[in-house]
Amino acid sequence: MLRVLIPIDGTKASMAAVRHVLALVGTGLRARCVLANVQASANLYEVVVARDPAVLDRVAEEAGRELLKPALQLLNAAGVGAEVEVVHQGDVAPALLDLADRHGVDIIVVGADAPGLADRVLGSVTLDLVQNARVPVTVVRVGD
Repeated sequence: MLRVLIPIDGTKASMAAVRHVLALVGTGLRARCVLANVQASANLYEVVVARDPAVLDRVAEEAGRELLKPALQLLNAAGVGAEVEVVHQGDVAPALLDLADRHGVDIIVVGADAPGLADRVLGSVTLDLVQNARVPVTVVRVGD
């Protein structure tokens, strides 16, 4: 069974990555997915206002899980097993690479928008994944 990491950020592109994996499952691929969302670190204002780091962690966790819901629902409806991971801080690409290593995934499937110059240049997170992942990275391009 192939273990697949799919980064989810709530965009059309990340959902295209989920649909791509489901299309492969439809052709007979046996897969188990790890859906991942990386939340930005709290800024100084948020830290001062919240006063309690646990509050910020809870808000980040809830926001990440909310963004993962549509992808999880698609996978569940198709009978594809999935785990969810929300990372609360850190740079996106290194956090995703760490998750890929920790979960022992076989491939990363990432969605990428393709407007304008992006037809020739990948986004920084996608490029970082392609250059540094220890496993193959499939980029699912989404046009306008």
